[in-house]
Amino acid sequence: MDIIHQILSHNAGREPERLQRKYDRMRESAFVFLRATCHLFWRRLPAGLALFEAGPDGAPAVWSCGDLHFENVGSYEGDNLQTYFDINDFDESALAPASWDLLRLLASLRVGADTLEIDAEAARALCRTTLQAYVQALRRGKAFWIERDVADGVVRELLDQLRRRDAEAFLDKRSSGRGASRRLKVDGKRALKASEAEQQQVRAFMADFAATQPDPDFFRVLDVERRVAGTGSLGLARWVVLVQGEGGDSGQRLLDLKQAVPSSLEALLPAHGMAQPAWPDAATRIVTLQQRLQAVPMAWLHAVSLGDSPCVLRELQPTEDRVSLDRATTSGEELRDFAATLGRLLAWAQLRSGGQGGSANADALIAFGARQDWHASMLDTAETMALQVEQDWAVYAAAHDAGRFRVFEG
Repeated sequence: MDIIHQILSHNAGREPERLQRKYDRMRESAFVFLRATCHLFWRRLPAGLALFEAGPDGAPAVWSCGDLHFENVGSYEGDNLQTYFDINDFDESALAPASWDLLRLLASLRVGADTLEIDAEAARALCRTTLQAYVQALRRGKAFWIERDVADGVVRELLDQLRRRDAEAFLDKRSSGRGASRRLKVDGKRALKASEAEQQQVRAFMADFAATQPDPDFFRVLDVERRVAGTGSLGLARWVVLVQGEGGDSGQRLLDLKQAVPSSLEALLPAHGMAQPAWPDAATRIVTLQQRLQAVPMAWLHAVSLGDSPCVLRELQPTEDRVSLDRATTSGEELRDFAATLGRLLAWAQLRSGGQGGSANADALIAFGARQDWHASMLDTAETMALQVEQDWAVYAAAHDAGRFRVFEG
């Protein structure tokens, strides 16, 4: 496979300035490369392994994140105003064999060994911990959830910190001024200047959107800039929108408006016996599956259209964050507990969304969890995929250093 061609083709047509940031970040480490190349990962899936096919000899069909790795989990505020810890990225979501999300999650632990500051054998041990927690949670057959009162370890530390996080400080970090004079900070890190045409397009969209809401004044736009966030999605159209909110000196709100594109899994899954539903558009798929898979839906999440482009519109929350796995403050036991949490979150999401729109029911998932004939194959394939990612990253790094991925000068 020509991975250079695959990467360039997948990212064709994206905005050069933010795409350049993506390409430069991908050069940093094999783990960042893994995060940014979900499309490449699934093309590398070995052929002929029943575990990764649909059917009685394979894995049950489930609603999947599609891009699961150990940094695609985090905290958020649900629509009941409580804070939860769960899977939090659904851009690549699809109907897939239950084994797919688990494989990518385990491979991420192996590829991310340097990021986690552990050796390869310790990473393999984390993979075994995650696998065991996953199958145990499936066998229980009930979807639980993580909120502050039931969390422990590094997740509890995060949720406790969020309790003390100030919404005004969050707003002040990303904007300046007060009241109607507040404006976004264009710092080159979180935000880049939006063109006049972009400003007008987003403001017109927000005016139309506001007219459909109970309190249109809440959505009166004060400022719009280009947002810089994520890794795999860098280069897609994305804006941060400052709106009036509740008004006053610090009642303003920050919104994220992000272009939605088809899942990179969709073209590959039919060959594995998994046809996809006919979604109205990519944004509807993302929002529907996020609401289906998360324990409590994220507050204020909408599938919208900006002209002909489907987008996801949501609020940027002070409570959104991920755990710190800094080894200076994270013990080996805490890391193992976190690995087990990852496995449980995946199993609970699959159980929670089971029996809907073509996904397997709880009985099928319990039976899959009770089988032990696939465990060794899963661990071996995760190791193989991790090594392949590292090899692909080495090829990419050489091409990047040779200037093959220079798309923006600035």
